[in-house]
Amino acid sequence: MDRAVDQDWENRVTAAWATFDDYAEEDAAEFRTLIDALVAELPDGSPLRPFEQACAWDSTRHSDKAVPLYREALARGLDGYKGRRAKIQLSSSLRNIGQAEEGVKLLTPELDGPSDELDDAVRACLALCLSSLGRDREGLSLVLGALAPHLPRYQRSMANYARALVEPED
Repeated sequence: MDRAVDQDWENRVTAAWATFDDYAEEDAAEFRTLIDALVAELPDGSPLRPFEQACAWDSTRHSDKAVPLYREALARGLDGYKGRRAKIQLSSSLRNIGQAEEGVKLLTPELDGPSDELDDAVRACLALCLSSLGRDREGLSLVLGALAPHLPRYQRSMANYARALVEPED
């Protein structure tokens, strides 16, 4: 597909997702059908096919069906921004189906990866996975550390408190 078609497709997918909240819970299958029609336009082997389908299943409360599709998208080479989104969403879905430890293993390396606007989402999702494993102090530390830069005051104090939650006491 040429770049114009790619951008047109991306615009149509974005438009479809913009309507997601217009669908009632009982219309979830209709929304997934819309996404399926869009991904059917993509070439076989495209990592965007399973990624968008995973997002649709995930967003309609079917983490169990989303997990294998996120894995397939990543295995097909989904990378960059959407690859990072896939890792975040896969970790969340894994937590939802009782596999939080795998979510922690998937997201922990993202803490040291290139920084982007998804950094706080990585920390929030990782914190949820940690909490599901009974590691609440580590999770709270991540959340406070993510929150601190956004505060109008007390950034240094909150960042220090976040570190103190996980550092050994003297």
